[in-house]
Amino acid sequence: MTVIQWHDGLLMAYAAMSVLVFVVLQFFIKASYGRHDTEDRAWWWGPGVPTRVAWVIMEAPSSIGFAVIYFLGDNAWQPVPLLLFALWQVHYFQRSFIYPFKRSVKPGDKTPLLLPLIALFTNFGISFLNASILSWSSLAMDYTAAWITDPRLILGVALFFVGYYVNRRSDAMLAALRKPGESGYKIPRGWLYEWVSCPNYLGEIMVWCGWALATWSSAGAVFLLWTLANLLPRALSNHQWYRQTFDNYPAHRKAVFPGIL
Repeated sequence: MTVIQWHDGLLMAYAAMSVLVFVVLQFFIKASYGRHDTEDRAWWWGPGVPTRVAWVIMEAPSSIGFAVIYFLGDNAWQPVPLLLFALWQVHYFQRSFIYPFKRSVKPGDKTPLLLPLIALFTNFGISFLNASILSWSSLAMDYTAAWITDPRLILGVALFFVGYYVNRRSDAMLAALRKPGESGYKIPRGWLYEWVSCPNYLGEIMVWCGWALATWSSAGAVFLLWTLANLLPRALSNHQWYRQTFDNYPAHRKAVFPGIL
C-alpha cells in the first residue's frame, strides 16, 4: 500500500468514525468528565487521573506529534507550509501546555483514564493527516508562494483567529467563575454567554472551519467533521445540564450556535 493509499484510507476511516462518534455521544453515552462525571461511572472508564495531567496526555500529540510528522517532510521549510504549521501550533501549543494549568479545576478533580488514552491515539491520527499534506511531497497540496494571496487562505486565517479569540475569551470567563477553593458551578453571564451556553465550543468550531478553508484540503474537512462530531453532543449535554440544574437559567440561550442550536 502506498503512502497516498494509506492516507486516503485513514481519511475515510476518520470520516466514518465521525458519524459513529456523533451517534454514540448524542444518543448513548455522555463522556464521563467535568460536570458529567459521577462516582458510579462504569468500570470500563478506568481509574481517574488528575484532570490537568489527563488534558496534557490528550492534547500533546496534536502539538508534538504534528511537529514531528511535519518536519519529516521535504517541504517543511517552504513559506506557506510553515505559515500553516505555525497556525496549527498557535492553537495546540496553548491547548496542550498552557490551558490545562490555567483552567478552573475542582480540588481533587480527576478524569477517567480511558478518555485521554482514546484522545491520544485519535489526535495523533488527525495530526498525521493534516501535517503530512503540508510538507510531504508525496501528499502535499499545491501550497506555492501564490497561495499567500489566495482568498481561501486569507479568509481561513481570519476565521481561525476570530475563533481562537472566542475560544480563549470564553474559557477565561468560565475559569473566572470559580474562586480558589470553590467546587460548584455557576451560570456564566456576559458577552457570548448571553446567547449560547458553550461559546468556547463555538470558537473551537470556528477555528477548524478556518483551518479547513485555509488548507482547502480533505484532511482539513475531515478534521472539521471530527470536531463537530465530538463537540456538538457535548454542547447539547452541557446546555441540558444547565437548564436542569438552574431554575433561573435564561430560556433564550441556545447550546452553541446563536439563535439556531
